[in-house]
Amino acid sequence: MNLLFANDRRGEYPRSWYAATAAPLAPFAPLQGSARADVCIVGGGYTGLSAALHLAQRGLSVVLLEAHRVGFGASGRNGGQVGSGQRLEQDELERIAGREAARHLWDLGEEAKALVQGLIADHAMPCSFAHGIVHACRKPSEVAHARAYAEKLQRDYGYDKVQPLDREALHAILPSEAYCGGDIDRGAGHLHPLNFAIGLAQAAAAAGARLHEGSTVTGIEEGPRARVLTEGGHVEADHVILAANGYLGGLMPLVAARVMPINNFIVATEPLGPRVAEVLRENVAVADTRFVVNYWRLSEDNRLLFGGGESYGYRFPDIVKTVRGPMLEVYPGLTDVKIDHAWGGTLAITMSRLPCFLRVAPNILSASGYSGHGVALATLAGKVMAEAVAGQAERFDLLASLPTPRFPGGAALRWPMLVLAMTWFGMRDRLGI
Repeated sequence: MNLLFANDRRGEYPRSWYAATAAPLAPFAPLQGSARADVCIVGGGYTGLSAALHLAQRGLSVVLLEAHRVGFGASGRNGGQVGSGQRLEQDELERIAGREAARHLWDLGEEAKALVQGLIADHAMPCSFAHGIVHACRKPSEVAHARAYAEKLQRDYGYDKVQPLDREALHAILPSEAYCGGDIDRGAGHLHPLNFAIGLAQAAAAAGARLHEGSTVTGIEEGPRARVLTEGGHVEADHVILAANGYLGGLMPLVAARVMPINNFIVATEPLGPRVAEVLRENVAVADTRFVVNYWRLSEDNRLLFGGGESYGYRFPDIVKTVRGPMLEVYPGLTDVKIDHAWGGTLAITMSRLPCFLRVAPNILSASGYSGHGVALATLAGKVMAEAVAGQAERFDLLASLPTPRFPGGAALRWPMLVLAMTWFGMRDRLGI
């Protein structure tokens, strides 16, 4: 079974609140016959679209192939949070990579946030950027850690935008008894993820990139001039960029052994009206400290967009049932609130929770596995791969040097091993350990 088609109708966005409120975008024609390009990009999410835009701006000829619609995958379905740094905290990165590399990675994270905001402004994209992400802690030990980490970021990295929150300060923003404190990062933020993807597509097309939707890649023939095969034709290109993330499937086993697709789910309530004060009292996004993270924010029309729960097979479960439970643990007063939209999507994680950058062949680059931290990092990854194709590979090589080990058993056994691990961590969440 192919994840590209397991839960979605061919060539359609999922029936999400994002799709219901998306900016209009006429379909791009499927690839028919043969095409020639300097670079062929596989995947029309943030990574691929950003790469297409930055390559086209450099004057290279670009063909991008997307199996469904641009922004169809995780890029158009996620929680819309644009976080700081990397998926791992800086002290852990210092331990893994050393202080100098950790500093470079922090700076890349800051550049990624600025890149997202700059692209929105420069291309008049149909979305806005709202500042503020709250990290909500369930235990006093986590609150103490949040305070210490805010102090470290200010002391060692000059980042003063994280404000620790005690119970009272947190509840002034987030009135839920499920949490006892945390912090708020005023330098992070949130956006409408599908409209950001659409904005990237419009900008890439305007810069001269050729985008083809409904063009599933069926194989790649490696060589000095690679051939990328689709159901309707093929592209010959000097370089190939793999940007399919959790939907890459078996197209490139070297990547698949290191990157695991998992499913995550979001619901959108009916508009809350004056009851919005029961949920959030500022226009910020929230993520909590559970291993299987709960995350949420308000929509522009004052719905609660709440994400929670994961699955590891091909088929999605009952999404409303999966997400309503965690939502009511946080907001038990919302039992009578209707769910208007429910959707799932496939993201990708790595063993290390660091993104997986690989040079699969001398002229084939891959970036994926953003582990839930991809809105900013995937956008930057596209720019970094564009640099590498143009001969400036220093930043790509730095990211490719990060440890991204194979999952135990490789691609064949990664799923059952992950299910065992995630079941254990899910149990720890439920027990409050």
